[in-house]
Amino acid sequence: MKRFLYFLLISILFISSTSISKTLKVSENGRYLQYSDGTPFFYLGDTAWELFHRLNRKEADLYLTDRANKGFTVIQAVVLSQVNGMKEPNAYGDFPLKDQNPNQPLEGYFKHVDYIVNKAEELGLFIGMLPTWGSYWTESGDSKIFDKDNAYSFGQYLGKRYKDKPIIWILGGDTNPHTQTELDIIESMALGLQKGDGGAHLITFHPRGPGLSSDYFHNADWLDFNMVQSSHGAHDHDNGLFAEHDYALTPPKPTLDGEPRYETMPTGFYFKNMDPNDRIDDFDSRQAAYWSLLAGACGHTYGNNNIWQMWTKDREGAIFPNVPWNEAIHHPGSFQMGYLAKLYNSIPFETLVPAQDFILDGPTYGGAKIRAAVAADGSIALIYSPYGEKFTVDKSRISGDRNHEVWWDPRYGTFAQVHRPDTKGIQSFTPPTNGRGNDWLLIIYDDALKLELP
Repeated sequence: MKRFLYFLLISILFISSTSISKTLKVSENGRYLQYSDGTPFFYLGDTAWELFHRLNRKEADLYLTDRANKGFTVIQAVVLSQVNGMKEPNAYGDFPLKDQNPNQPLEGYFKHVDYIVNKAEELGLFIGMLPTWGSYWTESGDSKIFDKDNAYSFGQYLGKRYKDKPIIWILGGDTNPHTQTELDIIESMALGLQKGDGGAHLITFHPRGPGLSSDYFHNADWLDFNMVQSSHGAHDHDNGLFAEHDYALTPPKPTLDGEPRYETMPTGFYFKNMDPNDRIDDFDSRQAAYWSLLAGACGHTYGNNNIWQMWTKDREGAIFPNVPWNEAIHHPGSFQMGYLAKLYNSIPFETLVPAQDFILDGPTYGGAKIRAAVAADGSIALIYSPYGEKFTVDKSRISGDRNHEVWWDPRYGTFAQVHRPDTKGIQSFTPPTNGRGNDWLLIIYDDALKLELP
């Protein structure tokens, strides 16, 4: 297949703003995202909530270039930021609003946002743009600045300003609506965005975690795809269950985990007895990604506790940061997400359907839980074993007389073994290594598929 070579080229070379398709749409079957020309789009996000607020242009260039080179496709950032977004200016001394009034955006701040959006476009990245963090529209607390009317006008302002840019709108901001007033504010902002950009860009909602946008907005006309936040509560937290939930809803809409376990985040940091030294690692990030994707997600978002807040040693940190952001961009989890993107862009991922019944024997719960997905036409199957535990499948569901069997190592983006058997039927597989952190993905595909794997 030529698709992998195309995406590999993007990850190595900077593509110009004239060559990137600026708009995305939902596939006809409601299961994945695609470019306007119908080419499948793999959403690989990175969480950079404080990008607009804290980084200067040189720093933003460094961060965005790193993420583009690794294969990320979406950068999630918030305009009115969570961490003192109304009280501290950006890197150039600019505040976003005059007198904290959404009807009075300040040009200096938004020129900096413009620069970052344009740089992302130059690098072939979409910005998953949150207009505001949830604290500014919720009725709890004392930070509320939005009502139904100014939410519409602010949305219209952003929509018009970025209507010709590669944007995905993400409403919410780590907060769930609990009153009719809050629901009206979200609805009004969504309609304002659509008015401003003419409906050019997709819209989703980032909920409080653990939570799902579908609990509130699945049937909303403006919600194009669902987003979940499986959050940071525990190792081995099965975020695939969130994707399973959304996959079963009607009408079908794509879904993805927009905030899973962040690499370096203290595990369960919101619990009183949490241990700040027990941190989520790169294995947690990989496990969450593969579990969610094989359960039906259309993409995935990575996060790092030091990067979302763009922490440096001269700043007060939130939730025990421990490595400056410009060092944390080199943590292993982000490289491994890039390997995942290259793999997925080399296969017909848009044809995959969750298929737990493909697994006849193997762990069905806990951290070692096996997950599988099979193409609707039987041309390819992916089976993920997080702890390297053995499993049994029925290969008769794979089309063709001869198949390829390949072990993919998610840690290093390499293949351990390649086999071309003639056998069909029930077969057991034992991954090359086992134990926590020894996760493996078995790829079985029809010889006729002619894949060009990375």
